[in-house]
Amino acid sequence: MREDIEVTPLDIQQHQFSVRFRGFDIQEVDEFLEQIAHTLEALYDENERLNEENQALKQERNGIAVREDNLKQTITDSEKLIDQMNETARKSAEMITADAEVKAQIIMNKASNRLAQIHEDIIQLKGQRIQLEAQLHSIIEAHFKLLEMAKTQMKMRDEDYDQSRLPGHSDTSSQ
Repeated sequence: MREDIEVTPLDIQQHQFSVRFRGFDIQEVDEFLEQIAHTLEALYDENERLNEENQALKQERNGIAVREDNLKQTITDSEKLIDQMNETARKSAEMITADAEVKAQIIMNKASNRLAQIHEDIIQLKGQRIQLEAQLHSIIEAHFKLLEMAKTQMKMRDEDYDQSRLPGHSDTSSQ
């Protein structure tokens, strides 16, 4: 602890010892030296306390600097991690998009192929319909001709029959 300094450097420089018969007053010199010793001891104690306080402040400052460096490093690491996560998310999104585009293209190709197949089937079915219509028309026409022939034959038979029933007509076919 700091005591009040009783002797200043100026006091030491300006202090004059009284001269006695045999020289300086020894008691006065001893008292003055005792004051100087107390003052110097107080100064040393104060200096030591200030040095200790200075060391403590330096350690505290160093601790703060270390924490600050750690915090800065943590922030830097966090920023790098965020950047990596963003990059990973971007790449993942690109991969998902590319995969979706490939799948969409495959679906479109399948749909296009299916549509082409359906068009071919339609053309084939139209051809079959035309062919079937022609066949049906031929069959109907053939049946119509058969009916006409049958009708003509029946008409001829009817006429023959009617003539055979007429008086004076002899049945030559029965002989």
